[in-house]
Amino acid sequence: MSDQSAPRGLNTDPYGTEPPRAPLRDTVPGTELTRRGVLGLGAALGLVAAGGTAAAAPARRPSATGKQLRSAVPLPEPYTVPLPIPSVLAPAGTSGGTDRYEITQRQVTARILPGVPTTLWTYNGTYPGPTIESRRGRPVTVLHRNELPVPTVVHLHGGHTPAESDGYPTDLVLPEGWPDPASRRRRHGKAHMAHDPRAVTSRVTREYTYPLDQRAALLWYHDHRMDFTAPAIWRGLTGMHIVRDAVEDALDLPCGERELALMIADRAFAADGSLAYPALDPELRDRPGVTEPYAAGVLGDVIVVNGAPWPVHEVDAVRHRLRLVNASNARHYRLEAVTDDGHRLDLVQIGADQGLLAAPVTHTALPIAPSERYDVVIDFAGLRPGSRVRLRNRLGSGRTREVMAFRVARAASDHSTIPKVLCDDLPTWRRSQATAVRRFTFRAGHAQQGRGWYIDGKPFDPSRTDVRTRRGAVEVWRFTADVHHPVHIHQTGFRVLSRDGRAPLPYDAGLKDTVSLRPGETAEVITRFDGHRGRYLFHCHNAEHEDMGMMANLEIV
Repeated sequence: MSDQSAPRGLNTDPYGTEPPRAPLRDTVPGTELTRRGVLGLGAALGLVAAGGTAAAAPARRPSATGKQLRSAVPLPEPYTVPLPIPSVLAPAGTSGGTDRYEITQRQVTARILPGVPTTLWTYNGTYPGPTIESRRGRPVTVLHRNELPVPTVVHLHGGHTPAESDGYPTDLVLPEGWPDPASRRRRHGKAHMAHDPRAVTSRVTREYTYPLDQRAALLWYHDHRMDFTAPAIWRGLTGMHIVRDAVEDALDLPCGERELALMIADRAFAADGSLAYPALDPELRDRPGVTEPYAAGVLGDVIVVNGAPWPVHEVDAVRHRLRLVNASNARHYRLEAVTDDGHRLDLVQIGADQGLLAAPVTHTALPIAPSERYDVVIDFAGLRPGSRVRLRNRLGSGRTREVMAFRVARAASDHSTIPKVLCDDLPTWRRSQATAVRRFTFRAGHAQQGRGWYIDGKPFDPSRTDVRTRRGAVEVWRFTADVHHPVHIHQTGFRVLSRDGRAPLPYDAGLKDTVSLRPGETAEVITRFDGHRGRYLFHCHNAEHEDMGMMANLEIV
């Protein structure tokens, strides 16, 4: 955790759709987040707009969380680079009802920007890494080999995974020649390296086991190393994992080339073509954190989709299924699909983080926070060949307002449908079943280690148990934010019950594993811990926030 000044320059409402909300009372006994508290906090963070609180400034300008880097290399015009489709990884072996995969983490030089070499950290030499496709209930093992210069940890985000394979931040895979953690602590001190008596490290390789006894969904895998998650993701350690099942197979949804998994992120580039990132330690070895102006989150000025800047993709004039994941460190998006003549196409949501909705929900614009996934269908029928549809970000400005484009190539037959009923297997947990109601605040703070981002005023400590619950327990968790925090719970999916005591918003439908909190907002979620026992995490998925302490331990017994 870095010793940084309080972050400044965070944004207001990321969606720009809600009126200012009355300040909320903190849900931690003995403390209060009153209007005065919000004003004081907003002043400390540089959040207070003229005449209002941090949450009160409506979207007079495009919203952003953190500070944006500016690239120092010429950038391509949007919609001139073809959309890459990540390869689907073939199993290295299949036996005993289990598919085995092998992935090597290594550094490569690639070309994200046309003609410009960029050094990346990758899974199997590509950014994003290869996509893994699995069947529900068929176990998968993935052997990761670390040939990078630093330790790594792999987390399958959204997976219902045994604790020993969940990618706990201190369960390091050490590269060849890296000193063991105990010797590094003696040399560098605890200020830079938290001690975890339960950490299980390995050298060079580690096998992760995923039972995948869960609903069909788009998951994604990424590095989760203690204190260095943000720069590792920024350098390229991300990939997608699709789980399929018979429920989804029975629907006539768009498939094959008409199903696109799209990993959206932002990056910035230095003059030599390398990825720009304001790390305190550019080697990512000893000192975690970023320089003060970026402590609220690092934003890039180049939007990349599947590793390409503002790409374009040729489509038939039929329905297409878009599997969207926001793999940005801190950037929020509000996506809309617009033709060149200004006509807006519907985004019909059929799935959320943890799979299919009960019924479709139609949006004209869809907010997506870091680590959230949305499964949507867009219909290009009726558009003439040569037409262009841009996927745009209403929260961006300039080039960051553009995401990617679709070029309609030809008319074609379409046998796909969007059923009125998508599934009937969503959990029906009720508040009356809850054996506990837990309250958590996510806010900037100060502790012995310095300023950072904390849960309930405490920086993350791997040796402390923050929540202990029993397997099978139904619980309601209430999250309160100071500024934007996409909150992710490992191991389990949940339903959003309310926002500020009101009904959930349309994009809260279905089973989720990440809920995006707006400034000053309280959201309630309900879940059942019916997966595996062991130690897991919940945390903010603004990657800079989690590196600066905004994580907590969840023990399922």
